[in-house]
Amino acid sequence: MVRTRKEKKAANEIKLSHPDRTAVPSENTLLKLAQDRNLFEEAERKKRKNAKDNDSDSDDGDDLLSSTADRVLETMLLSISLSMLHFTLDVLVQHQYAISIIWPQIFVRSVQASVVFFLLVYVLHPHVSAPSFVPGLPVRFQSTLRQLIFLTASVVSGCYLIHISNKYSYLAVMKQSPPLGCIWIWSVIELDLPYAVLSLACTGGFFYQGGYTIKQPY
Repeated sequence: MVRTRKEKKAANEIKLSHPDRTAVPSENTLLKLAQDRNLFEEAERKKRKNAKDNDSDSDDGDDLLSSTADRVLETMLLSISLSMLHFTLDVLVQHQYAISIIWPQIFVRSVQASVVFFLLVYVLHPHVSAPSFVPGLPVRFQSTLRQLIFLTASVVSGCYLIHISNKYSYLAVMKQSPPLGCIWIWSVIELDLPYAVLSLACTGGFFYQGGYTIKQPY
């Protein structure tokens, strides 16, 4: 690169010197100026304040999610699973009686059942974000009451399903079996192990004492 005379003259006028390598610089540095003006302390205070504000906002968001969104999402998951079970039982019971399957009607019944299951699960399922489902009742009694409700539902639905399968016409069985089967299975799943065993024992005793039989598919 060719420099002009003027650039060469300006370069010759600049005094060349080695950098200052002493432990203490002779002139003020940016670090020294920042320390003199307490810029580091001010930045640290702002950092702590921002972190505190962010933690507060995060806690509020977590509380909002745990009390609303988590409960709704959990309810949707369980209700969709139960509606799929209802769909399967509906198809099986119609196949058992050699009835031609009308798919649109099965889909409509499954959607209707999912709405009912959503309401039941939302109220009765022991959500982590909402352990209480009866206002005014002490928390220590909530779990026991819920277990008694599921125990009653499992025994009643199981026994009634056995009864209608043996005593009612095939039209009644096709109409009532899918929802009864879903409630029975869901209730047993929600029960603690001792209550679940008691429920199955009561249903088995009802089946044995009533002289019922297991019908074979046509």
